[in-house]
Amino acid sequence: MPVIPVRIPQLGEGLQEALLVEFLKNPGDAIKRDDPIYVMETDKATTDVESPYEGTLVEWTVEAGSVMEIGAEIGRMEVAEGVKEMPVGHGPPETTAAATPAGGVAVATKPKRSTKIQIPPKTRKYLKEHGLLDVADEIPCSGTKLMPQDVDAYLAASGGSGVSSKLYETVSLPMSQITLNYRLARGTQVCVPVTVMNEIEWTRISDAREKVRASGGPTGFAMACWCVVQSLKKHDRFRSVMATDGKSLKVFHGVNLGVAVALPGDEMVTAVVPDADKMSKDEFYSALGAAIETARNGKDQADESTTVTISNIGKAGMRIGIPAIVAPAVATLAIGETYAQPVPDGDSFKFKTMVTATLSFDHRIANGVGAANFLNDVKTEIESYS
Repeated sequence: MPVIPVRIPQLGEGLQEALLVEFLKNPGDAIKRDDPIYVMETDKATTDVESPYEGTLVEWTVEAGSVMEIGAEIGRMEVAEGVKEMPVGHGPPETTAAATPAGGVAVATKPKRSTKIQIPPKTRKYLKEHGLLDVADEIPCSGTKLMPQDVDAYLAASGGSGVSSKLYETVSLPMSQITLNYRLARGTQVCVPVTVMNEIEWTRISDAREKVRASGGPTGFAMACWCVVQSLKKHDRFRSVMATDGKSLKVFHGVNLGVAVALPGDEMVTAVVPDADKMSKDEFYSALGAAIETARNGKDQADESTTVTISNIGKAGMRIGIPAIVAPAVATLAIGETYAQPVPDGDSFKFKTMVTATLSFDHRIANGVGAANFLNDVKTEIESYS
């Protein structure tokens, strides 16, 4: 029986790559046509992708977490005699239209070839020596193969000679960073980021932490996460993502809270507490601990419903930081380290324990007043915690 490729489909106009989030079937599984077989994330949506064939899955040829071009092979299936590979209908346009931002000045992006040019091993080595492998598809070619003289002409036209590969080494990024980079890049393409910040008194949290420290109770940061959940109940814009039509919002009924978790080697994944708004305090702290432990084992748990992520930058000794928005989320809240703030007290001073909370949010979904109201509610919840 023939074995044919399973490829990333073109599910939307203009899509050029996708993130493989999760495989839903294993090698050896019998699959019917239209069975969901994997989860794909694009700048449009997160989708369960259905099988275009009936047959048996032979293998997945890439790892979950990979970012793949539309049309790329990701697996292989054994199918019945006579079944042909279906066309994907993919490929970047031959030229790209100029975008006109609000200021009215057109900005053109670099065109890429609509078909792949052959790159002989000698040319590939030459590209690598000059640090040009990543832009190989932008180099003009005089024939059907890209030759060293084409690379030389490109360098001469750009006024540079590249950098010899002897001066550096190439290190592969971990899969968690590849996934994060894809989502960060999506954020820069679709989000309109704005940042607000506020100083929050931490005294009630500090007092509560001291009472449970000996018994191994929740940390001050976990208590702050609980306070954020209570605030999210009242602010539906921060439980929302932009719908694919760009004209409406998906407003989630519950709070699926994200928490950034640092891993060794400067890696980062997101832990998620689903339905956090439906939990008691004890249930929430238990679920948060379990989610963080899962994240420390390398499992990123974020999906489209994780609309807000909290980052504990204070643990790294940072008082203030402007966080990035990790698409498709609407916001990231960074909580800095505690500090003592002097307050006039008669002829002297007393000191209050404070933190700075910094909120980066997508201005397409929430406006400044809405973001300020949300952050002020977080402040009120933390300052009145008991």
